[in-house]
Amino acid sequence: MSTLLEIKSSVLRQVQVCPSFRRRTEQEPDSNADTPEAGTGAWKPGDGVEFFTQMRLLLKKGEARQGLPRPEVLLRSGAPAPAEPVDSNRGLRPLTQEEVEMLYEEALYTVLYRAGTMGPEQVDDEAALLGYLQQVFGTSPEEHAEAIGRVQKAKDPTYALKVSVMRAKNLLAKDPNGFSDPYCMLGILPASGTPRQPSGHKEQRFSFRKSSRRGVPLPAKCIQVTEVKSSTLNPEWKEHFLFEIEDVHTDQLHLDIWDHDDDVSLAEACRKLNEVIGLKGMSRYLKQIVKSARANGTAGPGEDHADDFLGCLNVPVRDVPVAGVDRWFKLEPRSSASRVQGDCHLVLKLVTTQRDTEMSRRGRFGFLSYLLLLSRVLRYEHRAEQPDSSSWRGELSGPGTTVLCLHGAQSNLSALQLAVLHWQVSSRHHQTRTLDYGYLLGLLEGMQAHWEEAASLPQEQEESLADSFSAFSEFALRLLRQLRDYFPATNSTAVYRLELLLKCLDKLQLFQPSFEICPFETELSMDIAAALKRGNRDWYDRLLSARSPREQPGPQRLAGLIQVADTVYEDLQSCYGIYAGLFLSSLKVDFFTLTFRQLERLMAEEAWVLTEELGPKMTLDVASGLFELYLTLADTQRLWSSIPGRDSRSLALAGIHVPFLPAIKLWLQVLRDQAKWRLQGAVEADTLEPVDAASKHSSSAATASLCLGHIQELWARLAWPDPGQAQALGLQLSQDMCEATLLYTALLRKKADAQQGAGEAVSELLCVVLNDVELVRKAARQALGGLAWPEGAEGTEGGLPRSLLSCMSALDDDLQRDAHTVTAHLTSKMVSDTQKYVQHISLSPDSIQNEEAVAPLLKYLDEKLALLKASLVKESLGRVLEALWELLLQAILQALGANRDVSADFYGRFHFTLEALVGFFHAEGQGLPLESLRDGSYKRLEEELRLHRCSTRECIEQFYLDKLKQRSLEQNRFGRLSVRCHYEAAEQRLAVEVLHAADLLPLDANGLSDPFVIVELGPPHLFPLVRSQKTQVKARTLHPVYEELFHFSVPAEACRRRGACVLFTVMDHDWLSSNDFAGEAALALGSVSGIARPQAGTAVKAVQPVTLQLRRPRAQVRSALRMLEGRANKEAQEFVRRLKEMDKCMEADP
Repeated sequence: MSTLLEIKSSVLRQVQVCPSFRRRTEQEPDSNADTPEAGTGAWKPGDGVEFFTQMRLLLKKGEARQGLPRPEVLLRSGAPAPAEPVDSNRGLRPLTQEEVEMLYEEALYTVLYRAGTMGPEQVDDEAALLGYLQQVFGTSPEEHAEAIGRVQKAKDPTYALKVSVMRAKNLLAKDPNGFSDPYCMLGILPASGTPRQPSGHKEQRFSFRKSSRRGVPLPAKCIQVTEVKSSTLNPEWKEHFLFEIEDVHTDQLHLDIWDHDDDVSLAEACRKLNEVIGLKGMSRYLKQIVKSARANGTAGPGEDHADDFLGCLNVPVRDVPVAGVDRWFKLEPRSSASRVQGDCHLVLKLVTTQRDTEMSRRGRFGFLSYLLLLSRVLRYEHRAEQPDSSSWRGELSGPGTTVLCLHGAQSNLSALQLAVLHWQVSSRHHQTRTLDYGYLLGLLEGMQAHWEEAASLPQEQEESLADSFSAFSEFALRLLRQLRDYFPATNSTAVYRLELLLKCLDKLQLFQPSFEICPFETELSMDIAAALKRGNRDWYDRLLSARSPREQPGPQRLAGLIQVADTVYEDLQSCYGIYAGLFLSSLKVDFFTLTFRQLERLMAEEAWVLTEELGPKMTLDVASGLFELYLTLADTQRLWSSIPGRDSRSLALAGIHVPFLPAIKLWLQVLRDQAKWRLQGAVEADTLEPVDAASKHSSSAATASLCLGHIQELWARLAWPDPGQAQALGLQLSQDMCEATLLYTALLRKKADAQQGAGEAVSELLCVVLNDVELVRKAARQALGGLAWPEGAEGTEGGLPRSLLSCMSALDDDLQRDAHTVTAHLTSKMVSDTQKYVQHISLSPDSIQNEEAVAPLLKYLDEKLALLKASLVKESLGRVLEALWELLLQAILQALGANRDVSADFYGRFHFTLEALVGFFHAEGQGLPLESLRDGSYKRLEEELRLHRCSTRECIEQFYLDKLKQRSLEQNRFGRLSVRCHYEAAEQRLAVEVLHAADLLPLDANGLSDPFVIVELGPPHLFPLVRSQKTQVKARTLHPVYEELFHFSVPAEACRRRGACVLFTVMDHDWLSSNDFAGEAALALGSVSGIARPQAGTAVKAVQPVTLQLRRPRAQVRSALRMLEGRANKEAQEFVRRLKEMDKCMEADP
């Protein structure tokens, strides 16, 4: 019993008998009829190993195509990207020797006559800068020294300071309204005009002052004035001024901010300012302003009212950085007693207006000279011998950055112009020597930012920029036409470069509306789509020409076209998983739809042509190739359908399955034959031993399960779209799978029988066989369940077609019978042992306790089941337990039949044995379920044991109780009888009225009967003085009407006893022979009105009639009769005699 307590799962019930799937013409597994005939073509008779190996490869290919592709799966390589094509002719025009010399002079002049302050990242070493230029231009030391000498003899350049007064903030409020009306006065203080600081207690600083009258701004040589911004403490001017510089080393910029007083005329102030002559006049004018300020804005007699001072600042020209400065300057007081606050935002840049160089004299200084110098520096810095030069991001050396910064500042180039120049030169240079696209994208983004701030470019510079855009877009389109070569989807580095390239093209599109002269003849997105289409076609033509050239014969082209289809599918996966998102997010180009539509149409055209050519030449080779080709084409359709919102019905591949149907049918026939050969070979090689310690089945079962699973997976990949054709193909395939499965189990059982004859360990071998059958049964059910086809005319049940369900049910029944056959064989070796132990219980003397008598049987079962549990899977073990349980029940029934007229203790012991076995096999819920244990033979055995322990009268009462419990299994087969009964308490009699009968059995030759009804009370010992009564005979009818009333004088107490009933027996009257039995019915007296409840009145009509179904006695009724037959007492024998007389009348019943 301890063994069964370890069983953790439920077990299988007994299966019902179902029609067999096996064909009526089934022969022996090794007969010629079961061996598939060899066809012409690729697959010859053999063990099927090669065929299923190829099929596994097809399935593996399909597994890689499940679901939509993911970028992390496709990107498998981080190697450097393939080299892009470069062309030295696509760069800027080569310079003549004279142009090179002029550019060299211009670069040396820029360094030798530099001005301003160098930044921390710039090189301030003149010798280092000159040496760098010598290397850039590749001049000899002599040429270099000579060129420096010529430049040093040239005139100094004329410098100017560009001042942009942008805004101020947090100024003092000078007006009563809490604001000010600020304006700026600014100018250059030359070294000779810087006033001395007067002696005194308070330190004073220089400042400008306006006159009293306000008017339009008037020009001044040294001083400029901004507009007045009314009522604000945070004015914004954005005004630009240019001041000539006499000495870059000593001159300084001075700026005052004043609060304008409406009483003072600005025009008058400017007029007076312009009347100043010479430096002495300027000094007097300034003194007047200082005097007015010291009076705190209060004019003295004869003086104009003065504006309020808000702050000033001084910036030495020599302190202006070379690259310019753009920052906030803190306002300063003009004396230590002044009170000011706030900041002023200035943009300062030191430029040259006149240069003594040849390029300047020819008007080529500025934009053009910087472009040529930058190109020269880039070519020098981006050396081809550098490792991974294609990832260079334009990082210049310190001297290179410094030279370009000096030249750009001295050339007075704006930030937009500098951004445009760097893009033009770098984009052209990229076409001669590959750069990093991230660098180019950064140049475009910088240019875009400056473009939005600046007004516009001169027309000549804008045309030059447009030319660079056109050249770059043409270069990019050429790359996109060879997308798969230069940006393979498996290379993460190349894909990232592509993403940056597309972002660059997107930036170009943003500039398109800004150009007066459009650089693109058509929309760039249209050009990109056209380039992609052309690239797709070129790639497909190259692929087809290399793999499946049209001049080859059809079978050879087929093998190549399969490779083409596989490559196209992988490419479409890459298009969806990698390229599509890049093109859609950057350029709004639906690259996947464009490519898929184009390539699937080309593949469909090629497949149609090839199938038409190969159709008349169909062989197994061709069918196998076409099958593989169709699977890839079907996968291509599914790829499109798996994307939300896509409908495959509009594809060119939508009807491609039609020409492939003959090849599919032929291939499935080959599959059927190869499956049988594979299973036959697996059984021959099987040793019928577990494959390893963890499993309990043999190698052939694993092979069979794997083959069935492969077939189901292949059907799922096939996914035939036509419902009618899919139903025919699926039904045939399911039948082929069933035949192969039954062939396997037949071969397996035959081999087990052969090994059993050799005297091997039969029980272990049969356990393996039983496990194999169970494993294959599960695998076959799962495989057949996966063969569902599209819904068509055939109805479905539970999601599966009814024909498939019928096939599955028939196969399962056959396999269940095979399993029960093996189970019976396995348990047959235990029959003699179980009978011996059951006999031991029956022969045990009464002096032995029941537990002691049953113990040997339980010990034997525990030992055997321990061995079986170690060898069987749970389902097989459950099946063996059920068989063993039935075996034990039959053994006990035989023991009871062999012993008559024994003591009640004998039956009590077997009743104890039965309950002990129930507990043993149930194992506290871990073995067989109680409802299964207490069904079938158990009920019969339990009833017999109970009856054997009863007295004769108890058996007779049980006989009648069984009649009352009996239900008609076939409704209306024997007809119906209507009666009415009630008990008359006053007369102490039972009134029984037989009303009519209907639908009786025709027991005469004329198709009718002559029925009459016998009415009797039972059991006899309850009513010993009551005689039976009968109705009249109704001739030639099956629906007799009697309307006869019978009275039985009986006490009410007898009617309430156990088993008390009225028995109605319908007989067919025969004149020349014994009467025939037509049926019987019983009515419990305990339910009759007047006995169950008091009756109000004695009228018969007040009681409702009762319709009884006629029936024949069943087995449970006759079991009580068998008990009585074995008893020798007179009462039992008399009762049996009367019943046997009734049985003689029933023998003639059909």
